[in-house]
Amino acid sequence: MLGKLYRSNVFLSAAGLLLALTASAQRVTVSLNGNWQIEDSISADIAPASFTHHVPVPGLAHSATPAFKDVDQFQSKQLLLNLTGRGSFSKAEFDALGDARGISRQNRNYFWYRRTFRAPERHATAMLKVSKAQFGITVFLNGQKLGDHFPCFTAAYFDASHAIHWGGENQLTIRVGAHPGVLPPKSFYGSDFEKSRWTPGIYDDVSLLAFDGVGVSVVQAAPRIETSEVLVQTELHNYSTQPQTTTLAQRVSEWKTGRQVAAAASLAVSLAAGETRTVQQAITVPKAHHWSPEDPFLYRVETSTTGDSTSTRFGMREFVFDTVTQRAYLNGKPYFMRGSNIALHRFFEDPESGTLPWNDDWLRKLLGEIPKQMHWNSFRFTIGPVPERWLETADEQGLLIQNEYMVWMGDLPVTHPEYKFSDPDEMIVEYGEWMRDNWNHPSVAIWDASNESLFPALATTVLPAVKALDLSHRPWENSYDPPSDGNDPVEDHPYLWVDNANSGEWKFRMSNLEAMQGLAPVENTMKTGHAMILNEYGWLWLNRDGSPTLLTDKLYPMLVGKDASPGQRFAMQAYLLAGETEFWRAYRRYAAVLHFAYLTAGLPGGFTSDNFTNVKTLTLEPHFADYLGQAFKPLGVYLNFFHSTLMVGEKKILTVMMVNDEARFNSGTLVLEYVDEHGATATHTEEAFHMQPLGAESYNLTINAPTLPGKYTLQAKAIPVDDPTDATLSRRWVTITP
Repeated sequence: MLGKLYRSNVFLSAAGLLLALTASAQRVTVSLNGNWQIEDSISADIAPASFTHHVPVPGLAHSATPAFKDVDQFQSKQLLLNLTGRGSFSKAEFDALGDARGISRQNRNYFWYRRTFRAPERHATAMLKVSKAQFGITVFLNGQKLGDHFPCFTAAYFDASHAIHWGGENQLTIRVGAHPGVLPPKSFYGSDFEKSRWTPGIYDDVSLLAFDGVGVSVVQAAPRIETSEVLVQTELHNYSTQPQTTTLAQRVSEWKTGRQVAAAASLAVSLAAGETRTVQQAITVPKAHHWSPEDPFLYRVETSTTGDSTSTRFGMREFVFDTVTQRAYLNGKPYFMRGSNIALHRFFEDPESGTLPWNDDWLRKLLGEIPKQMHWNSFRFTIGPVPERWLETADEQGLLIQNEYMVWMGDLPVTHPEYKFSDPDEMIVEYGEWMRDNWNHPSVAIWDASNESLFPALATTVLPAVKALDLSHRPWENSYDPPSDGNDPVEDHPYLWVDNANSGEWKFRMSNLEAMQGLAPVENTMKTGHAMILNEYGWLWLNRDGSPTLLTDKLYPMLVGKDASPGQRFAMQAYLLAGETEFWRAYRRYAAVLHFAYLTAGLPGGFTSDNFTNVKTLTLEPHFADYLGQAFKPLGVYLNFFHSTLMVGEKKILTVMMVNDEARFNSGTLVLEYVDEHGATATHTEEAFHMQPLGAESYNLTINAPTLPGKYTLQAKAIPVDDPTDATLSRRWVTITP
């Protein structure tokens, strides 16, 4: 039974629990978000005598006022291992760590969150939900301990019925670990070799749920596109000490309009005292409106018992991969994923992050407005789960999410001390809770078990124990370990510039792409016949001020010279990323092309960075927005030419490859031209193009170089007949010499 995977002190709930309820709802939900008091301590046993700081919930402790000194100053063992390999941390000091999780550089172990609230009038049961907090929580209500929850990425539920003051004032206190070092030995806090700060806090919603009779613990809505049904699995629990018989009712409505479209026959369900029972019903949704990034249509299923009710939002969509065709399929049709990565838990350590992740306007721009401008339909939420509001926004804006747990073990041997913090039984619990929290979101298309990891226990123990919980049968991606299913995809991270960046010598040039066939060199690519997801590439990071990062400080002097301006570096970064993006897309070797990274930490001395110049206003670096905005268009163009110099008048036969990611015919004119520094066309040639739905074509065009020396842009331009103003450009920088 589903409940067996979870701890006994956890009450199970669906991801849609906090949506607005109908007027006839029997559950009362009290939001406990807002301004909380906060104080720190070294001891776990003695609460602070007074509280002199305040902090927003949801949020992080670094947003407290007045600010706490050295908050988030913790270096994990993974980071220290990385720094040891780079010679910037002593190997003797690293070896002396033993089984420690890392080094805390702050004079505290805990934060104590406190607030008061008024409870509703009496109900039979009161449940407290803390949607996500790190690093481990212990909860007290009116001085009585409700319980502990140590996972950092999943929701915790506590029965508060025995401690609550119905209809009166209540004091809620939540003790949060100030750093990962205070977690129990088997608890998993995440692993990231490039994360330099670990910020504690309650970073998702907190609420009180009050209801009577039999409670609705879990609702899972799993669409069945072929039969136009939604399979609704409902877990009920009788909190009473007496047997209970309840009436279970389910109805399906359109989310925006509220119009009811379907209902299941009511069922009488009898439960013994303390019994949990799971009921499964298939509800026909006539002429179901399918969810997709282009049309993110949402439904909700309203579930009620005699004393409880909840509303669960879902989308009618199915997403799978197929090994035979090596393609992704959305609602039964091939679908090409284009997008980027968001490393939110790295962004948490950014001094600019503040309360931005919980600002709805900022979030809608991040996940809605900008992705549409960039022609992105997908993201990987990498190295750590996000607050639920992020997935709700992805549902509404129309994004496919590769949802990744915070596991990055690299290729460490299984005897390495890091594996002591990765107990398979604990991870079965955590992965089960994580799935429970997220499985009703249509945006969640792929479960991603780990990033760049050889972690055999995931493949042999954890995934077999949890995969069947998801009735939507989403695909799993399992990094360096073998796929867990015959049609599961495999990730690829072809960092073509890494050898140049590490050595400061020319190992790779863009002209190498001219002889390649859409995959990285064999030694950098996993050997597989499965569908492949390219969800990291580049190794071209620049800080937001245009300076190289720790991983690219040797690379950019090679690319643009040691005295280059930030603008010159940004221009080169965008130019090279666009060329790679066009290349990866052109050969159709990948079912997904996701650049790394759209949002992450921007830190002096950091390993990577993102592509914003101002993260508060979400202002993309202009060269990146221009070049990558072209490279990711559904009508993709790739000019297979990267030589930087040609002689005046030199004739070339050049291949232009095109892809059509849309399920409609496209045609128009393909222009190949040299454009001078003033924007004037020097020479050009053209021919008609015709693109089948989801098709790919190649064209060979002959063109002469200009007769005047100088700097030019050689560009292939696809001009669609149905919208000539929306041409797609593939650009190459060429110097014409005498």
